[in-house]
Amino acid sequence: MNAELFNALDVLEKEHGIPKEYMLAKIEEALANACKKEIGPTAIIRVHLDPVKCDMKVYQQRKVVPDGEVVDPVSEISYSDAKALSRRHKLGGVVETELKTKNFRRFSAQTGSQMIIQAIRTAERERQTKEYEDKREEIITAVVDKVDMITGNLILDTGTGYATLLKSEQIPGESHDVGDRIKVFISEVKTGETRGPIVTLSRTHPNFVKRLFELEIPEVQDGTVEIKGVAREAGSRTKIAVASKDENVDAVGSCIGRNGMRIQAVLDELSGERIDVIKYSENIEEYIAEALSPAKVISVVMDGERSCRVTVSPDQLSLAIGKAGENAKLVARLTGCKIDIKS
Repeated sequence: MNAELFNALDVLEKEHGIPKEYMLAKIEEALANACKKEIGPTAIIRVHLDPVKCDMKVYQQRKVVPDGEVVDPVSEISYSDAKALSRRHKLGGVVETELKTKNFRRFSAQTGSQMIIQAIRTAERERQTKEYEDKREEIITAVVDKVDMITGNLILDTGTGYATLLKSEQIPGESHDVGDRIKVFISEVKTGETRGPIVTLSRTHPNFVKRLFELEIPEVQDGTVEIKGVAREAGSRTKIAVASKDENVDAVGSCIGRNGMRIQAVLDELSGERIDVIKYSENIEEYIAEALSPAKVISVVMDGERSCRVTVSPDQLSLAIGKAGENAKLVARLTGCKIDIKS
């Protein structure tokens, strides 16, 4: 059984990333507690585990006290009794006796087993939480493991564990089948008390589009082109503002590519969602005028720090406002300004 135990620790380390040293410490703790269940709570227990020899030994330690002064036989032994065991024992020293764990009652063995199992679960939760934390605010590729036909939620195999992509976090109108590989954005990670980390996955988060640009556009990857802001109505339209750190690089053109080849990879992932790539400007009036694209703006006049009046020609009014006011709302979100559009 000892060999099987140490082999199991090797498997846990290789397949689940749980360090053998961590599990050895937990096993020592479990065995010590099991011994105390048998002998008494004041017992002093030393556990020796040898992974090389696949050997496990448990010892009870008792302090040598003068004859007639033994108060707790579980943790103390008289000088005479200690001398009877070995002449080398001295007052104040420690007598160590090996315990035969096979003689433990089943209850104690179960207690130890439960502690070990709990330690494995705890280590697994901690490992998963750390892996997800390392990927927070990033995009990962996951495989659809299950589709809940009632709620529309997806159970995804993320490679770290299983997590749920809620229907509300899916792009409206898209559908997925078991076995599909999809990209998801990890927006939040919380430590779960019993069932592992609580991970919030999303395909509707504005930063999902931002990360897609970072994946697909080389100039965004290397920092030449910077994404200054994103406003999004998932499944319908996104406006993304970009700026170039190199005057010889066109930020908007770099993101779109020749004949739209670069941005097409992002569009394919978003199930037909429209994307307006906007040139960012430190001048707020210019920025708002650019953001209202594809509408052509006559003028932008600031009424205050975060409020403005925009004038467009009559034939551009509906385009500037957008269907159900969508274009104007996205511009307001992107620029942080309240916008009043007039013809």
